[in-house]
Amino acid sequence: MTNRYLTVNTGIPNSAYVHIPFCRRRCFYCDFPVFVVGDRLRGETSGSIAQYVEVLCQEITMTPNLGEPLVTIFFGGGTPSLLSPQQLELILTALDRRFGISPGAEISVEMDPGTFDLRQIQKYKHAGVNRVSLGVQAFQDDLLKVCGRSHSVSDILASVDLIHQVQIPEFSLDLISGLPHQTLDRWQDSLEKAIATSPTHISIYDLTIESSTAFGRYYKPGDQPLPSDETTVKMYQLAQRILTNAGYEHYEISNYAQPGHQCRHNLVYWQNRPYYGFGMGAASYVEAKRFTRPRKTKEYYQWIQDGGAIDCEPTASEEVLLDTLMLGLRLAEGLSLAKLAADFGEDRVERIHTICQPYYEKGWVKVVEGRLRLSDPQGFLFSNVVLASLFEQL
Repeated sequence: MTNRYLTVNTGIPNSAYVHIPFCRRRCFYCDFPVFVVGDRLRGETSGSIAQYVEVLCQEITMTPNLGEPLVTIFFGGGTPSLLSPQQLELILTALDRRFGISPGAEISVEMDPGTFDLRQIQKYKHAGVNRVSLGVQAFQDDLLKVCGRSHSVSDILASVDLIHQVQIPEFSLDLISGLPHQTLDRWQDSLEKAIATSPTHISIYDLTIESSTAFGRYYKPGDQPLPSDETTVKMYQLAQRILTNAGYEHYEISNYAQPGHQCRHNLVYWQNRPYYGFGMGAASYVEAKRFTRPRKTKEYYQWIQDGGAIDCEPTASEEVLLDTLMLGLRLAEGLSLAKLAADFGEDRVERIHTICQPYYEKGWVKVVEGRLRLSDPQGFLFSNVVLASLFEQL
């Protein structure tokens, strides 16, 4: 599978991630830096959101422009759809003034069902939004409640209708597998209902239990009512089979897209290319430096007030290699062996081949047309085993 968005890494970022940390409530599995504002407060009525947007725009304005206009912008969260259209436009205007936004740039916004109406999404589209990522997670009301989600299945269907009504060109939908009380039958039902909403892109995430979350207090991995490891493997295989049979390309471990509808912004991460990051807890990769902003509001505001300095060392070449392997092997297209050799040396490539030999024999790793790839679905399923060996021995 070829990727028409693959470009040479010039070292100059032309993508930006913008973190909007506000949520109506914190989901029970969530470990992201978020700020809970309740069910009533939105961008137009919340002073905390207005203040955050002001500080965020200040960070954008004080960030050096390294020379290329933006070709992808991704508003993540949190729940970015809690922003009013005017607040979204303020941020986009700040980005355009500082860096420029290329014609045809992919502008993505994560949105939760039940957090927007027709007028809002129309104004989002008018502001330039051309890709929506809808956080559905499940198509069963009881599972949504178990997760602490604030929307219902009827909210999902109403929100999908609005997205199609406004004709947002790119529509992605998120699902989570491995939820408490989730069975294979219910997982299949969610997959089939997701396909029926006609998204151009579907992301499938396996539940991870983080110790700092509510789920981390309620459940221990491997114990009921969580599905067994064997069942979650079957869920992954079932998703791969159903979605590819429906015409979606499995282009990344957790992501499926109709031909020509891959997420251009996320490809920047997986191809280990540089990108700007803005907002509380946002990560950036600029001038070979990986930096994460403070994860708490007060500390983030103080960091901006102090000048927003990125005080860290450039990433060492060994770490760049490991990052390249970890991220690139997530993609179905894998990694170019010739480029690995050019960037890191022939001896490193030979070492990689040696480490991967047992996995070639198992069929988890393969070389196709000069590219190192994980097989689908087995290689993807055992990617952590392969990567652990590479990290340990390199």
